[in-house]
Amino acid sequence: MGGSPAQPRAKVCMLTSVHIPFDGRIFHRAAKSLAQAGYEVVLIARHDQEEVIDGVRVVPLPQPKNRLHRMTRVLWRLYRLAVQENADVYHFHDPELMIPGLLLKRRGKKVIWDAHEHYPNSILDKYYLARPLRRFISTSFDLWERLAVRFFDYVIYTTPFVGKRYQTMKVRSGPVENYPILKLSETFPRDPQPRILYLGGMSRTRGLVEAVEAFALVAKDHPDWELCLVGSSTPASFEHELRDLARKLGVEANVKFVAWVPYKEKERLSARASIGIITYLPYPNNTSCLPNKLFDYMLMSLPVVVSNFPLYRDVVQTHQCGLTVDPARPQEIARAIVYLIEHPREAQQMGANGRRAVLETYNWEKESRKLLQIYDTVLHTEGGN
Repeated sequence: MGGSPAQPRAKVCMLTSVHIPFDGRIFHRAAKSLAQAGYEVVLIARHDQEEVIDGVRVVPLPQPKNRLHRMTRVLWRLYRLAVQENADVYHFHDPELMIPGLLLKRRGKKVIWDAHEHYPNSILDKYYLARPLRRFISTSFDLWERLAVRFFDYVIYTTPFVGKRYQTMKVRSGPVENYPILKLSETFPRDPQPRILYLGGMSRTRGLVEAVEAFALVAKDHPDWELCLVGSSTPASFEHELRDLARKLGVEANVKFVAWVPYKEKERLSARASIGIITYLPYPNNTSCLPNKLFDYMLMSLPVVVSNFPLYRDVVQTHQCGLTVDPARPQEIARAIVYLIEHPREAQQMGANGRRAVLETYNWEKESRKLLQIYDTVLHTEGGN
């Protein structure tokens, strides 16, 4: 007789009302790693159908009509679905899910809060809100989180800067970084084109106006190069603003816009580029978190041009994998890009240095072990914080 099927280690329910279901951190890193480690994993997220993908069962949430609808009816629907799953551990990824998290904790469940950003700083970056209102919301959220977080079983964070905040709260916490999944880099062979690549959400705070202005300076002497901007805009009208700027500067034919692409497609785009750019402006949240795309570029052997923030410098200068610039000065950005174009051997060495650093240090394979250790700690600890 054959043996009985192995029982799952525990049932995990991941929750997000904001992110797409196949988000890089939530699905491709955390959920899939837990499923591969033998956990039964359910992901409740905005999706159009229930299905099982890579061992993760996705339970659909309706698409919200607006932010108010998301924060009320969709949130209540998420909580009811979460209760129905009767999981051992609930792992939520959005600040607005703190109330469902507290309610699940009252039901005796283990609850993990995965803080993707320094949220008080992130609120301060909402330039479309009046400055006094931003400060009020930021301060209010900080106070609210400090009250709520002590009831959760664990807080996962990214970057030491964000982690210091939770350490001062004296709650059980630890880092799990958004480093690349190594095997994805083996999917697409390197085929570098004269292309500068930007991956990620597009907004004014991410320095894309300055990037387009810098590229116009580059294109004067290097007209065969192009700037490829990949991602969705916030607000949607920002892409039109960038297109108008490129037209005004005479480089509209060389500035390419690509809509949001699936997670695995990022490697294909990176494999066909020659330089990666991240020239975020010095807003609080930008200076306190390392962007995932930095390590995505490095994994695909791209030399990088990045903002001269301390966190970025620590990586780029330590591993000699690119150049740092003042992101508010298009002329300085342009000089860095031109240097890499006109010194291909040095640029190639920078790319090789970056890839080596990711293979040795900045990879998800190492971070996933931290995640599994956190789950082991949570599941074998009686009570909460």
